[in-house]
Amino acid sequence: YGFINTCLKSLVVEKYGEETWEKLRLQAGIQDSFLTFEVYKDEITMQLVDKACKILGVPANMVLREFGEYFFEFCKRSGYDHMLRTLGGNLYEFIENLDALHSYLSLSYQEMNAPSFRVEKNEDGSMHLHYYSDRRGLCHIVPGIIGAAALDFFNIEISMEIVNQIEEEERTGKKEHIVFLVTQNPVFSCKGRNKFSCSSQYVADSEKQIRNQLNKEDLEKAKNTIRDRGSSVCPVKNSHWKTIRGIITLGKGKLLQGFDPVYPESLWIDTKTFCNGLPFHLVFDKELRVKQAGVSIQKIVPGLQTMGICLDHYFSIIHPEIPFTISSIQKFINSQFVFQTRREMMPESWKQRPMLELRGQMLWMESLQCMLYLCSPLLRTLHELEERQMHIADIAPHDVTRDLILLNQQRLAEMELSNQLERKKEELRVLSKHLEEEKKKTEALLYAMLPQHVANQLKEGKRVEAGEFKECTILFSDVVTFTNICAQCEPIQIVLMLNSMYLRFDRLTTVHDVYKVETIGDAYMVVGGVPVPIPTHAERVANFALGMIIAARGVQNPVSGNPIQIRVGIHTGPVLAGVVGEKMPRYCLFGDTVNIASRMESHGIPSKIHLSSSAYQ
Repeated sequence: YGFINTCLKSLVVEKYGEETWEKLRLQAGIQDSFLTFEVYKDEITMQLVDKACKILGVPANMVLREFGEYFFEFCKRSGYDHMLRTLGGNLYEFIENLDALHSYLSLSYQEMNAPSFRVEKNEDGSMHLHYYSDRRGLCHIVPGIIGAAALDFFNIEISMEIVNQIEEEERTGKKEHIVFLVTQNPVFSCKGRNKFSCSSQYVADSEKQIRNQLNKEDLEKAKNTIRDRGSSVCPVKNSHWKTIRGIITLGKGKLLQGFDPVYPESLWIDTKTFCNGLPFHLVFDKELRVKQAGVSIQKIVPGLQTMGICLDHYFSIIHPEIPFTISSIQKFINSQFVFQTRREMMPESWKQRPMLELRGQMLWMESLQCMLYLCSPLLRTLHELEERQMHIADIAPHDVTRDLILLNQQRLAEMELSNQLERKKEELRVLSKHLEEEKKKTEALLYAMLPQHVANQLKEGKRVEAGEFKECTILFSDVVTFTNICAQCEPIQIVLMLNSMYLRFDRLTTVHDVYKVETIGDAYMVVGGVPVPIPTHAERVANFALGMIIAARGVQNPVSGNPIQIRVGIHTGPVLAGVVGEKMPRYCLFGDTVNIASRMESHGIPSKIHLSSSAYQ
């Protein structure tokens, strides 16, 4: 989903800057932004990671690990903080419930193909984390995410190393199976959290210490004192009290770890009530023969009314992707299981309906050598409920699936609205970008016609006052025998000749920083010291004039085929300058200085520059 690519973009921009992201994006050949709920090809993300490694000069495993750490923070910032915090009370429970989180998120991100996790505790306090994925080569993200979560939520530092990397056999459909060894190192500076939420191992060690140090009489004395004196000082030593207060429940004074449930001698519920009260449940033995089924499952899968039939004839396991055997189920017993009805086993009239999915947990009953599957229909919307010709009444009143369907209906509507807003926002961003580009083009065209400060004043709707310049240098030039050339040539030839000449002259105005006032026919007029006064106006215009003479030699006379000749006249003096007209406004110069400069040009000699005495001075 776009959420992943947006996170990757955010990481690059935050840590390496916008320029690096732009370079990476262009090399990967992908767009600049991504929509959160839009599905994108995996190749885009792989391309980004590959180019990031090359541009940053960092190996792929380091880039992926850094992405994992950042992805955890990005999820928290994106509103998933509380959801992640409440997954489990320790790291083991957190990892164990990641699949359940992915299952919930798939209600919103319906095409999500998430990895899967299974965790095993070892006697020495370490864990083996099994990571299953359809995507190869991304396993290094896992230590980044799990490490960040362990430090943030449980205040423990962990180290993770790959101990096994095999082609997946025990799970169908997942291409990669990596086994990590996770070792936990407690960090005792708990940053304000409950000291006993830091590490389950630490809690266990503390409890052993308490049991060794405090006998039953001490505990009884502490309990009585608490009851009698309320919150008064406890006679138990301070160090002991600090140690036990996180584990002792003040109401009964029992150690939480020492809780023993009480079971009735016989089960006080009859079979009929059980099957009605839990309408979606299945009991099956080692051979997968159905021993018991809830009433709603029987209604949806009529074949289950025949007890003793094989469960795998009527259902297939969608998640986790494992073979339908009791040994595989036992191996993944802590996972959420999703079953789907088999189309070929449904009544003929039902075969056009979408198949029903059930989601729930497995419980192994050792005494009966049977498996109990407690489940609920996996339905996202009321529309899906209707498609399967089911009703809210088919779901037990105590089952939160009822609420989930109704809430998710609203959530999906909100998501659709959010998606539309995101699309509109992206369209506006693109339009804004195009508008900015067009604005730059318009401004470039405007600044080519008028001085920049004058153009800015006109854009703001201000009136441009005429300005007096006490000293500036004006230049005029024209083509020798231009009238004769016009008489003997086609108009297009004249246009091409003038265009070739003026392009050369225009480039020179930029080089020498003089202002081009206008062109009339073959006449070209520039000024130095206007509109921005500068003391070196005469030198600049003189250098420009020398450049004109040289540039003119590169323009061909269409009549003779020889280079054209120009006359140039220069004069220095005061002028008045301002904008005239509202349509096609022009920045014009007025005064005797303009006339004298024009006379210097008309009385000049071909291929020479005619200076007035003031310009010469």
